[in-house]
Amino acid sequence: MLKITLRKKIGHRVLNGHPWIFANEVQQVHGAPVPGDIVTVETGDGKFLGKGYFNDRSQIIVRLLTRKKSDEINAAFFHDRIAQAWAYRQKLGYHENCRLIFGEADELPQMIIDKFNDYFVIQTIAFGIDKWKPEIVQALEKIFNPKGIYERNDVPVRELEGLPQQKGFLSAPFDTKIVINENGLKFNVDIENGQKTGYFLDQQDNRRAIQHIVKDADVLGAFCYTGTFELHAAKYGAKSVLGLDISANAVAQAERNAALNGLEKIASFMEVNAFDILKQWTQEGKQWDVVMLDPPSFTKTRENIQKAITGYKEINLRRMKLVKPGGFLVTSSCTNLVQPDLFLETIHMAAWDARRKLRQVVYQSQSADHPVIRGLENTHYLKFLIVQVL
Repeated sequence: MLKITLRKKIGHRVLNGHPWIFANEVQQVHGAPVPGDIVTVETGDGKFLGKGYFNDRSQIIVRLLTRKKSDEINAAFFHDRIAQAWAYRQKLGYHENCRLIFGEADELPQMIIDKFNDYFVIQTIAFGIDKWKPEIVQALEKIFNPKGIYERNDVPVRELEGLPQQKGFLSAPFDTKIVINENGLKFNVDIENGQKTGYFLDQQDNRRAIQHIVKDADVLGAFCYTGTFELHAAKYGAKSVLGLDISANAVAQAERNAALNGLEKIASFMEVNAFDILKQWTQEGKQWDVVMLDPPSFTKTRENIQKAITGYKEINLRRMKLVKPGGFLVTSSCTNLVQPDLFLETIHMAAWDARRKLRQVVYQSQSADHPVIRGLENTHYLKFLIVQVL
């Protein structure tokens, strides 16, 4: 039998539901499991704790899939987990586009599946879940009869698990440049070459939250990527919208998205370093009715958290100065190591230094198809805030 026995004096983290077991929490490995094998996990006094996949190449030696002794980890198990996740999303109102599987939050650690209508993009980031990729593809085919399935495993973190980076078709080849609908708008999605899985679904609920504050407003968006927030602002009645991004490809796609929706006369985009140009505009005294920020993650490691906090404070302080008195700042952070209280405190400190008073309008997390599980820090990563700047 392939079995892991934990140390008797480990903390309550695993006992209370966390699915990760670190190598230093293991007392003994029974049998000779190889990376990807399913192992049973027991407490130090011999009580069943769960079943999960093993990888002694990783600091996280086991990732638990189930706490039920009766569960058999096979093709039917993955089919049922995916079907349950889909039923949950449908119950919340997601039918076309959603994050179908959000890793640990859906009890399938280190697996991501994004659904773009009839197309699916998969990431299997850990060795154990990568081994079950054929069964996962089979389950998607049975449940959805999709037009296409694509693998976006071109992420460096896989190398920590002893896996190569790769991407490609997991179904018959198809045109990977597709168009999706979101909140009454159409957006181009580049499944093969776009960031992450091709499109950021985690802000789709938040993009609706700007509906009222942008009406008849001059709007500035920094780190606009493909213009999703900016085009929502244009759709919701903004007088003018300017989006900034350092990527030429992102700006080109934002312009195509504007044309796709007939909004190119309202929304325009610039290829520019947002940090530099906004500093210049602050010095020139330029201001907008609404300023929106959706920057990339500032750190992936705990060692750089303070640098990330400094970065978030600086960027929000400068952008507050670009907001007309009584206007609005829309700001986000996708750095999961910067937890909500710390993010909100950072915004408060920025306002203090900018000598501006803030009135909170909306505070939200990622869209509901990315479930937050209390106690699983990595599931609560996005912070989204709208404030009036007085």
